[in-house]
Amino acid sequence: MPCPRRIPVPERRYRHGVVVGKFYPLHVGHAHLIRSAVRACERVTVEVIAASVESIPLDKRAAWVRADHPTVRVVDLLDDTPVDFASDTAWDAHTATIAGLLDEPVDVVFTSDEYGAELARRLGADWVQIDPGRRINPVSGTAIRGDLDAHWHELSPTVRADLAARVVVLGAESTGSTTLAEALAAELGTLWVPEYGRELSETREGGLEAPWRSDEFDLVVDRQIAWEQDAARRAPRPVLVCDTDVLATTLWHERYVGTAAPRIFARAAAHRPALYILTGDEIPFVQDGMRDGEHIRADMQERFREVLAAQPVPWLEVRGTAAERVASALPAIRRAVAEATSFAAPMEGRPHAEQEELRRRAGG
Repeated sequence: MPCPRRIPVPERRYRHGVVVGKFYPLHVGHAHLIRSAVRACERVTVEVIAASVESIPLDKRAAWVRADHPTVRVVDLLDDTPVDFASDTAWDAHTATIAGLLDEPVDVVFTSDEYGAELARRLGADWVQIDPGRRINPVSGTAIRGDLDAHWHELSPTVRADLAARVVVLGAESTGSTTLAEALAAELGTLWVPEYGRELSETREGGLEAPWRSDEFDLVVDRQIAWEQDAARRAPRPVLVCDTDVLATTLWHERYVGTAAPRIFARAAAHRPALYILTGDEIPFVQDGMRDGEHIRADMQERFREVLAAQPVPWLEVRGTAAERVASALPAIRRAVAEATSFAAPMEGRPHAEQEELRRRAGG
């Protein structure tokens, strides 16, 4: 079969096009590629193919593509076949995988990289190369994985909402958590998320005097997470500071309802941050009209310590002035964020022998 032609993006003339990628993570170069395919085809299939050794789950990557490109058909597959562009055996396996995900034959393949020529030849399709040499979008998944902070602007808000590392400041009443959250966000050059529960305390029917219902804490969790996601979409860096979170909400449920809430603990376990910072209770208590009083602060603080010690996220307690607390917290924040925003090497970035061993373990 002759090699397919490399042609510029035409006016709408193809019936079915395909885009194949890892989307590890999805970035502006991918978006340009998919949009170009949509403009040129009646329908487009985007295949998201990941390896088990990679650290962003397959379903999350597929969800990004569906959210940002709702008109395309998205299919996904976990595939640990070794990547070797010089091997016919590897090409045969990958081509079979790609063809097997199609619901009908394609007549055009869209890629930025040169491998598109061989893939198109094997699928019996034309090849359209988009942005060769990445002159329009000089970005790659490799570059982003190497330095997420430097390439944060290359990601869509959808992707940022999932990749931003959250640092949560919490503590008993009047321990300076809001002051510290604001100060840390300013120091880190990012956004901070306020406490929804405090807003609800001011607006709920009956105010502070009415007994709290258990279901109100589900609302607090829903709104708190929504605020976090909105802020992460807008954050200028891949780190977000939060003044409380779901785990803290479980403790306030205990305090105001009088019982534990296993369902909220479960949500906390599914929504863990990169780091917890507990604000010390050595500072004077200040009554602002919204607080229960100093008599319960020490007991609540000890409960925070117990719960933090029993969960897997790293945490530290900071004391002293606001400036001293910021200085104490920053080294731990930088370590936690660096770990949370790192990526496992992709399949093709690993030695061939390691790829073969991974395939063998997967039963391939």
